[in-house]
Amino acid sequence: MIYILLLIILLVAELVYFKLADHFNIIDKPNERSSHSQITLRGGGVIFYIALFFYFIFEGFQYPWFFAGLTLISIISFADDIKPRSSKLRLLIHFISMLLMFYQWNLFSLPWYFSMLALIFCTGILNAYNFMDGINGITGGYSLVIAGAFWYLNTYQISFIDNQLIYILILSILVFNFFNFRKKARCFAGDVGSISIAFILIYILGKLVIITSDFSYLILFVVYGVDSILTIIHRLFLRENIFEPHRKHLFQLMANELKLPHLLVTCIYMLLQALIIIGFLIVPSKYLYLTVVILLLSTLYVSIKRRYYHLYKNVIK
Repeated sequence: MIYILLLIILLVAELVYFKLADHFNIIDKPNERSSHSQITLRGGGVIFYIALFFYFIFEGFQYPWFFAGLTLISIISFADDIKPRSSKLRLLIHFISMLLMFYQWNLFSLPWYFSMLALIFCTGILNAYNFMDGINGITGGYSLVIAGAFWYLNTYQISFIDNQLIYILILSILVFNFFNFRKKARCFAGDVGSISIAFILIYILGKLVIITSDFSYLILFVVYGVDSILTIIHRLFLRENIFEPHRKHLFQLMANELKLPHLLVTCIYMLLQALIIIGFLIVPSKYLYLTVVILLLSTLYVSIKRRYYHLYKNVIK
């Protein structure tokens, strides 16, 4: 009953936000780099932060440094959704937020290079995750698969975080998906949604990796991770500014140039990641499995790009 009540509260909170977003004209207008063609409300992913706010208040203020970082990064992201902010300001807030998360992880007790590697990894995931938002359902759908994997691992294999946080996160994803996982999305996550959900999932993954000392759990992000890294490498070969907006991710190629329905692209990414996770839970050699999966996904990525990249010729680069 508590979870049903919370689900209803989050649903009402999302609807209230829609009214505010409509009143204050917080919208996403399509441009030549967009994967959508209609004006859509932006910032629906604020529900992820609202859900974690409820968790923080009602579960005894757990993980305070993480929540402080989440609050900072959500505020600057929401402000950027309303009106574009200085990239230097955004990077500064992201940096401070990640340092707060590292402190919550107790990462500073380890050699300094762990913090440097974590900073590079987290920055990459935060920025890469932000590109998902233009494809209906993919931010929420892909995040739901990862959150479900966290729940299974935390419940049946190793306890590494309070399960209530995962439950509440899943509820918020379900609410967001109700409005976004459809042919005509009622809202997009916005920076506040894509950045905050990435920050939350990174925190949970970090807890898991630090407690187990097992980096093979990075496989939970492997489908989108391979897509993001190879897309960056591709753009570097093209001598493009990798910090500028683009539509060269494989899922963007599938949705825009190959004209596959957004929800089909989303389901392909979700199903592929889910099957990979199931295999990971079964096989004994985790690192070997991770290596094989990365090689297979990379081969698939390169093959599809080589075959269909010519369709980009009419796209403004």
